Amino acid sequence: MRLCTNCGQESPDSARFCAACGAPLEEAAPAREERKVVTVLFADLVGFTSRAEEMDPEDVRALLAPYYQRLRSELERFGGAVEKFIGDAVVALFGAPIAHEDDPERAVRAALAIRDWVREEEEDLQLRIAVNTGEALIALGARPEAGEGMASGDVVNTTARLQSAAPVNGILVGQTTWRATRDRIEYSEHEPVAARGKSVPIKVWEALQAMSRLGMDLEQRMVTPLVGRERELGVVLDAFDRAVRDREPQLVTLVGVPGIGKSRLVAELFQRIEETPELIWWRQGRALPYGSGVSFWAFGEIVKAQAGINENDAPETAAEKLHESVTQTVDDGTRPTGGVRRVAALPRGHGRAATPRPRVRRPALGRRWAA
Repeated sequence: MRLCTNCGQESPDSARFCAACGAPLEEAAPAREERKVVTVLFADLVGFTSRAEEMDPEDVRALLAPYYQRLRSELERFGGAVEKFIGDAVVALFGAPIAHEDDPERAVRAALAIRDWVREEEEDLQLRIAVNTGEALIALGARPEAGEGMASGDVVNTTARLQSAAPVNGILVGQTTWRATRDRIEYSEHEPVAARGKSVPIKVWEALQAMSRLGMDLEQRMVTPLVGRERELGVVLDAFDRAVRDREPQLVTLVGVPGIGKSRLVAELFQRIEETPELIWWRQGRALPYGSGVSFWAFGEIVKAQAGINENDAPETAAEKLHESVTQTVDDGTRPTGGVRRVAALPRGHGRAATPRPRVRRPALGRRWAA
């Protein structure tokens, strides 16, 4: 018998159309699977089972609905995919069905965002989160919205075990995730987890916060000479010389496939700058490939690095640092404009009195900072 995928009615093997609804009966496509390295995020509410026992089902639903919605929003904002909701637990994948080069970092940042939301805005909720990276078998045709599992493998089970051992409103990550993100995320040591079914304890770390970026994280060590890039290096050096000579910002765009040498070219520029006797301020910003409102993110990181603004600075402290940096750089009584405050992700109303928004063209916004 053949099963209709439209209505679920069984039909004879010789039938080409469903006898109940008339839909064409298609041959079942073979399941497509592939091995992929994925990062699994597992989040679970603390003590919710006993709490729900005393609540009306409608009240439970009213409490969980915004929780589900917020978690899905945060996970998808960082490029993750919600695989399933199990009661009050959420399982998400980073790296499947769409893979990114920084999936472990995305997963940990999503976990930090969820944790901070619960700590700051949801006093009635507490949760535990675990993030782990490993190889899994991915069902390419799975439909998570229909309850079909997408990933299977030890990494999924291990993440569930780590979640149960995580501190309340805390995040535990496995060793592979830690290695991939330790330069971006601040961690504290945690005792190994003796997980059920594991022959040896699992090494874990607790994620604390995203590290503040100081504007320079490019590896500068070169052990081999640069070959075949003299013309491209000349273009970059000429742009730098024009910026120094004319005191005007210069834009150079490097486009190429991964591994072709874009970072190496920038490192060569940095090395040439280090060899000059003149003092040069080097600042670096990274444009995030996820989230919204990130058009000026790289420029904002440069501004915050120049002002010494840390990620965990209070708005008042950050505004004061921004004002002092502008004063020292320009030295003509100029105060940070509303545009610079927005680029640096600072509210206009914090710290010193906000200045009116200048009526200038957008390129003028970064003219003082990019030179």
